[in-house]
Amino acid sequence: MAWVTHESSTVYSNRWIEVREDRITGPGGDGIYGVVTVRHPAVFVVAMDDEDRVCLVTLERYTTGRSIEVPAGGSDGEDPVMAAQRELLEETGFVAAEWVHLGTMNALNGIADAPEHVFLARAVTHADGARHAQAEEGIDTVTWVPFADVLAMIADGRISDGETIAAITYAGIRLGRFR
Repeated sequence: MAWVTHESSTVYSNRWIEVREDRITGPGGDGIYGVVTVRHPAVFVVAMDDEDRVCLVTLERYTTGRSIEVPAGGSDGEDPVMAAQRELLEETGFVAAEWVHLGTMNALNGIADAPEHVFLARAVTHADGARHAQAEEGIDTVTWVPFADVLAMIADGRISDGETIAAITYAGIRLGRFR
């Protein structure tokens, strides 16, 4: 049976998200479905240096507390690669000469319409004199961790952010690490 939407109303909206409530008929019968729509796609950056290390940021999330993640953020309506370049610079103070779009994914697709673009950034260098917004982003550390150690951090739960795990998986597949 296909989903049928009978009525839809916005119950909350701001410049980043919209939350709507839909009266639906689905496989389980009639009901109400809440949907979060993200206004602009997010970007996730797996930045790697010449020593096969991944750039990770540690920050405090309002919703879940301390988190270790790849640099990421909203696109604010701009081209996703431009957003990824901006986020890497703002969050870490680094720039990259090589950018590869690894794929597009959806966060929490059971409740949200939230597309996300994942990029691999290589040939990374520090941007002299760059102003980065670590404090505004809640970032307290930027570290470079060997790729194999990042996988161990995922396996033992130190990295629990789903989008970071997915972004690392995209990179690992592209780099031939999961054969």
